[in-house]
Amino acid sequence: MELPGETRPCPRGHLLDLPWEDILVPHILCHLPLRQLLSLQRVSKPFQTLIQLYLANMRCFDSSQVGPHLPKAAFCNLLKDNEVLQHLALQNCSDWLTDKELLPVIGQNHHLQEIQLSSCLQLSRHALVAISLSCPNMRCLSLAHCEWVDSLSLRSLADHCKGLESLDLTACRQLKDEAICYLVQKCSRLKSLSLAVNANVGDTAVEEIAKCCRELEHLDLTGCLRVKNESIRVLAEYCAKLRSLKVKHCHKVAESSLSILRGRGVELDVELPLQRALVLLQDGVGFAPFINLQI
Repeated sequence: MELPGETRPCPRGHLLDLPWEDILVPHILCHLPLRQLLSLQRVSKPFQTLIQLYLANMRCFDSSQVGPHLPKAAFCNLLKDNEVLQHLALQNCSDWLTDKELLPVIGQNHHLQEIQLSSCLQLSRHALVAISLSCPNMRCLSLAHCEWVDSLSLRSLADHCKGLESLDLTACRQLKDEAICYLVQKCSRLKSLSLAVNANVGDTAVEEIAKCCRELEHLDLTGCLRVKNESIRVLAEYCAKLRSLKVKHCHKVAESSLSILRGRGVELDVELPLQRALVLLQDGVGFAPFINLQI
């Protein structure tokens, strides 16, 4: 019998009593670091089932959230049931990631829009072909330092992923002007493109980029030794939306062509010749000389 003034204790609820698919997965678990979620699997069988449900419905997977050394078996187990990934970042899996581990994930996730594979050196051209065939909605792709990227696999990407907006081909040294020209003719929506550290890229590719990619905002040509002034002038003429251009170590590109872009406020990674001289002088003598820059 309850006496006046007494309160009946409320029954204590459990986290797992909340609706899993409507509340826990989309509104609570998504705010926890992946590393902590994986630890929760050890709490109990119900928690293990819940985390597996979360992993199967995860839209974004970044291997760096698990730790610096994600084991191969753990990677395969984490994504084996997922078919709804949109973002996949695997930069720190380069020590062991091969086609055998990547292709099943790519093959069952047709909604992928962003993939980061920088420095994944043990993949092959088949990985890029698989991406192009399975991921028609691809928007952002990083293949920096993936020297296995060749002209044939890049053609496949261009043919099937025409909505690409950002592509990093830094140090993909097999690629030449012809492959880049084919790419930009098909992928004219590109806003960001890196061809850095590729001595095979020259004026032909840059001019085709300028004429095809009118939405281009960022272009990295660092170390493209064959690029000269003429293609930079064409870039300035056609790419009105260009916001940044990197041409450091492009020894055949001079201020005569860069000044056009500089005057439009485009961010460049090389200083004006006079400014560069003043910096060198300051480094040498320890102070900045008094020079009338308006003379």
